[in-house]
Amino acid sequence: MDYGFLGWIVVGLIAGALAKWIMPGKDPGGIIVTILIGIAGGLLGGYIGSLLGVGGANSNLINILIATAGAVLLLWIYRLVKSRQA
Repeated sequence: MDYGFLGWIVVGLIAGALAKWIMPGKDPGGIIVTILIGIAGGLLGGYIGSLLGVGGANSNLINILIATAGAVLLLWIYRLVKSRQA
């Protein structure tokens, strides 16, 4: 059984909160953008994890770690792009 799109969105919400905790500071877009980045990171992490055969329905901790890594990566890229625009 696979998590599916909705499952990765929920995991992405958790990942977004964890990414914000791992990378504290003021984000250019505020909490809403950080949540959306978390969801996108969860989806990205879930997609990459499924391609690599990592994660799945029975490994919740691994799924959250994968999604958090994706959210941290996207948050870092977002901050980098926004700081160059300012």
